[in-house]
Amino acid sequence: PDNVRVSYGTAGFRGNASGMEYVFFRMGMLAALRSKLKEAAIGVMVTASHNPEHDNGVKLIDPQGEMLAQSWESLATALANVTNDQLIEQLKQIIDSQKIPLSNTSFSFYCKRLQVSNEVVCNKTTFANASAFGATCHDHGLLTTPQLHYILACYNGGDIKVDEEHYYQNYASAFKALLNVVSLCKLNPVTSPVTVDCANGVGAAKLTKLAERIGANIIDIVVYNDGQSGKLNENCGADYVKVQQRAPAGLNMEPFHRYASFDGDADRLIYYTLDSDCNFILLDGDKIAALFATYIRDNLKKVNIEKNSVSASINLRLGIIQTAYANGNSTNFLINQQNIEIACTPTGVKYLHEKALTFDIGVYFEANGHGTVSFSLFYLKRLQKGESAFDPNKSAEERFAAKKLKLFLDIINQTVGDAMCDLLAVEAILQDKNWSVKEWYRIYTELPNRQAKVQVADRRIIETGDAERKVILPSMLQPAIDELVRKYPSGRSFVRPSGTEDVVRVYAEANTQENADDLAQQVSLAVYNIGG
Repeated sequence: PDNVRVSYGTAGFRGNASGMEYVFFRMGMLAALRSKLKEAAIGVMVTASHNPEHDNGVKLIDPQGEMLAQSWESLATALANVTNDQLIEQLKQIIDSQKIPLSNTSFSFYCKRLQVSNEVVCNKTTFANASAFGATCHDHGLLTTPQLHYILACYNGGDIKVDEEHYYQNYASAFKALLNVVSLCKLNPVTSPVTVDCANGVGAAKLTKLAERIGANIIDIVVYNDGQSGKLNENCGADYVKVQQRAPAGLNMEPFHRYASFDGDADRLIYYTLDSDCNFILLDGDKIAALFATYIRDNLKKVNIEKNSVSASINLRLGIIQTAYANGNSTNFLINQQNIEIACTPTGVKYLHEKALTFDIGVYFEANGHGTVSFSLFYLKRLQKGESAFDPNKSAEERFAAKKLKLFLDIINQTVGDAMCDLLAVEAILQDKNWSVKEWYRIYTELPNRQAKVQVADRRIIETGDAERKVILPSMLQPAIDELVRKYPSGRSFVRPSGTEDVVRVYAEANTQENADDLAQQVSLAVYNIGG
């Protein structure tokens, strides 16, 4: 379309489905080219994630299930924005600049999300043009985004028969094995269900299948917003619950019952409940990260790998990666009370994932609930082979902790944030600790916070630095924010241009909800006035 420019970001391309066909056309070809270069299958995911039902999107997945290399994001953007008469020349430039051997065989793994207005057109377009460029395409139908990441990584790792059922069996077996190790299935049988809002998306049917493989006698999952009546992501889902800090529409909550929400393609997870006075309590990505990290750290202490290791000089590093959206009290809790190393990156899981890989075990979550755990191959092999963790000279407690830790990591889909795997991991920890959602919530008290969106003439005029915690341009904006923050006890606020919507996002926190709301409003006004 004339006068339209799209950009490949962390979430790939997204926009109104009626205008996306040409983008799908070109990304099918780009996937085929990248496959020829990498000599491995490339994933093509058709999804708009947490966006409204009328939107659609497409993103490419690299061979090990990781997001598309950042160096190729600019190639994708350039290819999507050239005019039709420039398309062939642009493709030639990509081939030449990347030294792509066109004679190589290429493969494309492809799947789609549920419900979008012109889904059939976009799917056929992507599929057909990958094929036209010489790719052998495998259509995996309806999958969650994390399922495609997982299947792709397994396939390129040598398991060419991997499919959706393989995913269910793998994670169901790991979950059951962990619960068996701690004898929870016998000593503490499941007595309370967890209700999961699946945002009327593809995750509803997939979660049902996973729960069936585990068994209702082990975990009782109640699926809500299964897509039979409501619209995708409309007044429901992880993004809605996180931003609005309220339950999905129509959900009648009970105090201290466990509730969770996925987003439309099931790569985000947040929990929530009500307290005894029926106040809404949110357990977002920060609380999930803290739960995971402390559980891993506690078992590592019992295993005591560093002290007993054959390679005693190796200092295993556990770290949590956060963004500016992380609640201030979560950061204080992890650093000052738990002595866990913290790193901060710009918003976008590609940045968190990259930083997590610098740790032996890296726990990363955005506050919106998108995250996972990465762990080094070296460390995993030590657990699996029993180099030190299963040394028969160790105590029963050490061997027990090592086995639990190994099985916990088996539950994790470390290729990408996976709402279903993260749900199992949370449930396993709560059962192991014999905690209710109340005990989990009380590990630290969050500062009240508020998120907002501001419409401006051009969100690109906002430039940030210091992992998006400070505004660089316009130069007048950061001093204005600093002046506002000083007026509120425990105040903190930052703004950043959205990577998925044509808005500027505002985050604020303070000592009370009233002050957090007021600070967000005042900062939003500053963005509106200074940002045009």
